Amino acid sequence: MNHSNGNEAQPALRIIPRDQHTISRKNISKSALRVLYRLHEAGHSAYLVGGAVRDLLLDGHPKDFDVATDATPEQVKQLFRNCRLIGRRFRLAHVIFGREIIEVATFRGQGEEGDRHIVDGRILRDNVWGSIEEDAVRRDFRVNAMYYNIADFSVRDEVGGMRDLQDHVLRLIGDPEQRYREDPVRMLRAARLAAKLNFHIDEAAAAPFAELGPLLSEAPPARLFDESLKMFLAGHGLKSFHMLERYDLLAPLFPVTARTLKRGDQALRALIEQGLSNTDARVHEGKSVTPAFLFAVLLWGEVRAQAETLLEQGKDLALAWQRAAHRIVAEQSQHVAIPKRFSYAMEEIWALQPRFENRSRKRVFRLLGHPRFRAAYDFLLLRGSESEEIRELGEWWTRAQELPQEQLADELGPSKGKSGPSTGATAAPAKRRRRRGGRRRRGDGASSAD
Repeated sequence: MNHSNGNEAQPALRIIPRDQHTISRKNISKSALRVLYRLHEAGHSAYLVGGAVRDLLLDGHPKDFDVATDATPEQVKQLFRNCRLIGRRFRLAHVIFGREIIEVATFRGQGEEGDRHIVDGRILRDNVWGSIEEDAVRRDFRVNAMYYNIADFSVRDEVGGMRDLQDHVLRLIGDPEQRYREDPVRMLRAARLAAKLNFHIDEAAAAPFAELGPLLSEAPPARLFDESLKMFLAGHGLKSFHMLERYDLLAPLFPVTARTLKRGDQALRALIEQGLSNTDARVHEGKSVTPAFLFAVLLWGEVRAQAETLLEQGKDLALAWQRAAHRIVAEQSQHVAIPKRFSYAMEEIWALQPRFENRSRKRVFRLLGHPRFRAAYDFLLLRGSESEEIRELGEWWTRAQELPQEQLADELGPSKGKSGPSTGATAAPAKRRRRRGGRRRRGDGASSAD
């Protein structure tokens, strides 16, 4: 297959009339149409742009609809009472319809004068307005630079995006190295879009990854957290993970995970891939998913290794797991910021794993009543590839949930039941046990607990 070299001549403008493309207003958000029509009626250019146009042309169903216009943010705000202006780096207008937000961006220009700040090739702020032609070449991938014109329902293709859609290829607009230096997160976007669309990344676009991947360490950790959610919690997480590995982008984003996988632990790889696969399945089934469970899966290998080292040094069981969890979460958060509400849940999931190994009657019922039991149990099932003992332990806890409480209590006996395959958790002071409100069912390794 032919690939671009990053310097090929820009394709000529192509206007695709309504009868030659598949976009229908029936598949466009009513809120987006209201914004487009009002801008048009006020005398402004108004286009649906970016991923929504791309996905509509691929017969997909976009969740987000972005609008591009020659109206300035202040002019947009004058037209819509339900509008607020956001952003310093990129000034945008958000038109709010209940829970739906239509993002309206003014065409961005290429001029050097105005509100633009660039350091070492990286765009830190860019609020220079321009024409639609300038706006198109400022976008990242050619498939994201097509515009649906509400005036005549045509599609405007400035840079050859339609051809790339047909070829199932992602090509960058402009020089790849320069575009990645402007915004290193574009490398992650390439991997994510290739996974989502089942496209391949053009050779010229992929060539700088190995050299420029470390630039991701300079991106704000909070922004990389958001990118990680888009990558792993949108239904194509396993493919995205494989893309990151293939293009050497996993280490800059998740160094802890890359480090443990480099050791060749096939059981850990199986756990991660199964966890991502189960999460994808939940998304496609419309079920809830949580970053806490996903990050617990990705970081498990190093947490387990450090906890085992601390235990060998004579540390208390609970303290060993707590310290290991804190260390790994702190290290990972330097790259991808993990909000505390998720890191707390992750640490509980990890800390409960050794407690499954103690099957005394009191400990079993206490663990069954733990608020994080469900997520920890799903995690235990994922760990079945670690050893036969762990797999059997998961089966035992599955059966324990299916038995009536009285029968389970009889089988466990009046005091201690069977111990697990290794160390059990140190017991906390006994508390009065509350009755559980119903049986639990076998999980699928992608808990919705958060």
